[in-house]
This record gives sequence, structure tokens and C-alpha cells, in this order.
Amino acid sequence: MDERVLKLFSSLSPASDVIKEHDNIHIFSHHDADGISAAIILSRTLMRAGKRFTLTLFSTLNDDNVRIIKECGAGCIIIADMGASYIGALDEIDADVIVLDHHKGDTAAKNVYYANPHSFGIDGQDGGCGASVAMLFSVSVDQNNWDLVQIAFAGIVGDKQHLKGLSGVNEYLFSEGKRRGHITTAEGSLIPDGPLISSLYVSAEPYIRGVSGSADGVSSLLKDAGIDAGRSSADLSDAERRKLSSLIAVKLLEQNVMKEVIDEISGTRYLLKDWNIDALTFASLLNSCGRSGNGGIGIGLGLGDKRCMNDALTKDAGSREMIVSALRDIDSKGLGQKNNFQYFENTTSGFTGILCESIMRFIADPNRPTVGYSVSDGVTKASARCTHPILRKGVDLSEAMRLAGESAGGGGGGHKIASGAWFPAGNENIFLDALDKIIGKQINAR
Repeated sequence: MDERVLKLFSSLSPASDVIKEHDNIHIFSHHDADGISAAIILSRTLMRAGKRFTLTLFSTLNDDNVRIIKECGAGCIIIADMGASYIGALDEIDADVIVLDHHKGDTAAKNVYYANPHSFGIDGQDGGCGASVAMLFSVSVDQNNWDLVQIAFAGIVGDKQHLKGLSGVNEYLFSEGKRRGHITTAEGSLIPDGPLISSLYVSAEPYIRGVSGSADGVSSLLKDAGIDAGRSSADLSDAERRKLSSLIAVKLLEQNVMKEVIDEISGTRYLLKDWNIDALTFASLLNSCGRSGNGGIGIGLGLGDKRCMNDALTKDAGSREMIVSALRDIDSKGLGQKNNFQYFENTTSGFTGILCESIMRFIADPNRPTVGYSVSDGVTKASARCTHPILRKGVDLSEAMRLAGESAGGGGGGHKIASGAWFPAGNENIFLDALDKIIGKQINAR
């Protein structure tokens, strides 16, 4: 085991001992695939330990939600996939508080049991996510919980920490998961899984211009490949698979998608033994549930409820159509331009981060950061994405989004390459102007 991972793992022992002293625990977690995966792992861990618990999912952690945590009344509180930016406030809670996060935070914990890869020299951007840390915590509680590593990989893949190859905590979890027979791998493909006539229509990873969201475009692509419209990806011959993959690759290159993105899509898939699906599919199901406001269905799915699986499949199909429709609309209209980034408004509530990721990879100028925002219930939430070459120019989206969010009356944070912010609705121009200046200073400072 990597010495840094060992130290992180060892640091969890006091926290795992603490939960044994409590019979009523409250879990708070994020509502994306990583956060829900972490919540499922923690829920199953507590259930196996015979503990009663309550679970709450948040779309973000802000002052109001910190107040909810403070007033929950539980003697033990576990916060997953968030919390790093609020350690000072969480330190004040009169309860045993455990924070399992992978985002950067500047405050050292005094009373909180705090585990974060960053604290041990592991980059939480790609070397360990919320579900990864929750998984280490779970096996710290009981070594018999190693089967839950399959759920952790939904979080790892959901946060796209596998794209550059596994490292840090994730590499250790895969090694153990494979050794214990819980995870195997397979070669990926540009061809989406399932019946081609429908899977190509709702394809957002990759988003194929002229094909995704277009029935005529799908039919034309399959005709060019010599494949009947009634076929499924699973029953293609090797020759048919090569032909269709080549045609998709050509289309992606024509829309200026970077070759490394194409290679990432067709990279390794992680197959989950007990679920009979791969981690990418699992992550998509959880994301669709959480971001559509149906996180409970995702939790039920992770706890093995077959009805929730059926409901999640329905939600996922609807979410995919919604996402592709939004991508086509933004692709048609184009993005707004600031001096140092490009941006769009998302009128499809709940999927701004996913849209921002796909737009960055398949539509926008890959040499400029991409920012998306949506307005709901008097609050504007923004997501930002960039690429590794942009990072090398000096851009740090975590810092930029935090500062710009604060300038607009809110806050923000995350990772250098992917971050978010929130602020009162109506302050969008203040936020965008501030973000433009901050990113410009970052680039000029380099």
C-alpha cells in the first residue's frame, strides 16, 4: 500500500471507533454520483453494524445547510463528499462530527474527525473522491465490508477520476477489489451500450454533433456503418464494431474534440460483479436520481431495492434525453464569451455540472475554461470546468470560483480543474465579471 494511503487509512481508526459509541447517527452527503455512492457505503456500513441512522442529501453545502447540520440533534454526524470549506463551523458543533471529503480546505480541524486525501499528499482531484474515503472508513469499521468497493467505483467514475489512470486511494481500492474478486476490467468503446437506435440518440459521452438527439442523424450513421437500426451494441461483430467506432471517431475529430478525450472515452471500463453493470452505468443512474431531486431512489438502488433499480433506469433515460436536448440547444446557440472563459446559462435545472463537463469536452473551445450557471428558487448555482493544459497556464478554478462567488454574495470551491459557486439570483453579471478578472490575473501571474 502507498505510504500516503496507509497514513490516511490509519487516521480513520479514531473515527471508526467513535461510531461504535453511538446508536443514532446522521449522515449528510452530496447529491451527485460520488456523494450518493459515499452515502450508500456509509448506510450499508451502519446497517451491518446494527446502528440506527438518518440520511440527508444536499445539492451543496452552504451556511443554511450547515445550520441544518448543527440543529439535527444527532450525537454523531458523518459528512461525506463535502465539508472541507466549513471545518471551522463544524468544529463548533456539540457532537462527534466525522468529515470524509476530498475537496481542498484551508482550515485545520480541532474537534472534527477529518479525513481528506489532500492532508496526506494525495490530490483529491484525481487520487481519491468522497466515495473513496468513505470506503476506507467502511473497512476501517469492519474488514468484511470490502464488497462495497464496487459502489465506491461508481463514485470514482462519476467524478471522472479514472480518466488519467487510477492513482492514490483509487489505485489501492482497485487493487484490493480486483484481488478479492469484486471488480474486473474490460476495454471501453465509443459506441454507447444498449439498442443503438436509442443509445446513440441519447449519447452525451460522447456527444456526437448531428447524431446525438437526432433520429435522422442516428439512422444515417448506422446506414453508413452498414448496421441495421434494430441492432444492439452487444451483438455487433468485431468488424461492425470497428466500422461504427471509426465513423464516430471521425465525427468527433471533425467537431474538434481532442484526441485525448476520444481515447479517454474508449478507455478501461470497471465491471461490478454483484451488480452485473459497469461503474459508468452505475454512476449515471445515481447522477440522474440525485440531480433530478430523487436521491432517495439512488440510495434505495444502492441498498438493493429492485423497484428502485427500475425507477432509476426510467429516471436515467429521461435525464439523458434532457441533457442531450440541452447540449443540442447550447451547441446551436453558441456560448457567451468573456476575455478569459466561455459560458452558458442552463435552463435545465439540476444538470449544470454534467452539461459543463460535456460542453467542455465536445462543444466548446478546449483552450478556454467553460462556465455554466442556472437559477432556481432565488439562488444561482454555477459550475466550471477546464483541461490540464489550461491548468498549466496557471488557472485554479477552485480559487477563482470561490472568490467570484464571494464577490457576488455567495461562495464556492472545489478542485482546480472542476469547481462550483453559488450566490443570490440577479448577481450573475457581478459573478461573471469578477471571475473574468480573477482568471485573467491567474494567467498573467504565470
